[in-house]
Amino acid sequence: MSESTISTEADYGPLTGLIGTWQGDKGLDIAPDPEGTENNPYYETIEYSACGNITNAETQVLAAIYYRQIVKQKSNDGVFHDQTGYWMWDVARQLMMHSLSIPRGVCVLAGGRYSGSKAPTGEVIIEVTAQADDVDWGIIQSPFMAGNARTTTFSQSIAVGNGKLSYTQTTMVDIYGNTFEHTDKNELVLSS
Repeated sequence: MSESTISTEADYGPLTGLIGTWQGDKGLDIAPDPEGTENNPYYETIEYSACGNITNAETQVLAAIYYRQIVKQKSNDGVFHDQTGYWMWDVARQLMMHSLSIPRGVCVLAGGRYSGSKAPTGEVIIEVTAQADDVDWGIIQSPFMAGNARTTTFSQSIAVGNGKLSYTQTTMVDIYGNTFEHTDKNELVLSS
């Protein structure tokens, strides 16, 4: 009796370059404050791990990458953001997905078509978006967050390649009686 071999190799497509551990100390968080805004310089570590293929309803195959992101303020080395989630690539549909959760009672499922864009220096560009109440790419929030710091939109752009990763992330937040554009950006290098 002979055995057949099934390949468990996943096609991570544009996500391939993310796999590994990244560190960066050029982060800037522009956050809402009752008086206006506050700028918080930060450093962080993001670990991306390959999960392999995931099959949905026997027809959709997703290559998934799990990650954990730990962000610390430069001012006191205190953790002010701890995030986990998955990046997923649907090669058949050329679709990028990012699911994330933060321990404030907020979860996001963002998505977008992969355009094949590259930065002038060759990095792969990945972009996803989500909106509160969107039926496809949405934001779920606890009752407290919805009533006090409601996130209405989320967008993220990542450039990865040549041992470098940079990102810009923007959320629109209804807080302190105003709508605020909360942004985070950083540049990281592959450490392992």
